Amino acid sequence: MAEAIALGQSVRATTSPNPWVGAVIVPDGDGPVALGATQPPGGPHAEAVALELAGASAEGATAYVTLEPCSHHGQTPPCADALVAAGVERVVVGVVDPDPNVAGAGIARLREAGVEVEIGVGADDIEASLAPYLAHRRTGRPWVVLKLAATLDGRIAAPDGSSKWITGPEARADVQRLRGESDAILVGAGTVRADDPALTVRAEGGRDPLRVVLGIPPEDARVHPALTHIGAIEPLLDDLGSRGVVQLLVEGGAGVAGDFHRKGLVNHYVLYFAPALMGGDDGVPLFSGPGSQSLDGIWRGRIAAVTRFGPDVRIDVLAGQGGFAVP
Repeated sequence: MAEAIALGQSVRATTSPNPWVGAVIVPDGDGPVALGATQPPGGPHAEAVALELAGASAEGATAYVTLEPCSHHGQTPPCADALVAAGVERVVVGVVDPDPNVAGAGIARLREAGVEVEIGVGADDIEASLAPYLAHRRTGRPWVVLKLAATLDGRIAAPDGSSKWITGPEARADVQRLRGESDAILVGAGTVRADDPALTVRAEGGRDPLRVVLGIPPEDARVHPALTHIGAIEPLLDDLGSRGVVQLLVEGGAGVAGDFHRKGLVNHYVLYFAPALMGGDDGVPLFSGPGSQSLDGIWRGRIAAVTRFGPDVRIDVLAGQGGFAVP
């Protein structure tokens, strides 16, 4: 299952809005182990890739799959039917697919055909790997990643508004990878007016995400074509979810970051810190607007990873249940 998880992660940036799934087929005899990962939308799913490689050795084999095999006709035939037709004897499933089109039906199809099914192997690691997809299918909204780059004293820009570049090239290259994994990028109109970002993916082979602006950007801004939105954030998230946006990357300034944070809408904080100090209290903080008025009310998350990129450090923090909202 660990190999299947790694296979899924290897195609993380190419499968959305479909899940990035990995599959490993282990034959009962001496045949080769067959590996598969989900292909871009319209292409075969992980199980189909592995089955094609396994050939006749799939009969009597055990298949390890990170996510429940699909059971419905979409852009591709049902993977559960393919596993049955190939004569796979046992299927080990990491997590049940919450998509309403599947939601246990794939497992039921396998068991009805006499295939032994085991559920839950590697579930914690798979829940972490597939978190954006699972959240999207469970809530109808995208998984929200808030990215900020700051000095060690928590400033994202100098008093004159300059912010390029707080972090070094290695960290900025990692941001490009993060953009490549996201279906949409959101900024505020103020950021567009100040920096005129293109919000494209410069990494080789990267796909440009949907660009979203809170407010009305200038007509000649490089961010166009972009989806613009005025008003509450929650309806926007519902709309993006219905458009198939599985992961939304928020790259706005302190105002946008503060709004998302206070409303408890951020699932994953990605904070890049440079070994630099602004040295005063007049720089732009991570969040603008009112914060918690006491330690009893501060937001607390869980540090999931700390990674070095050149001289800088990336800290990944996952949200718990909700956040805090200022009265």
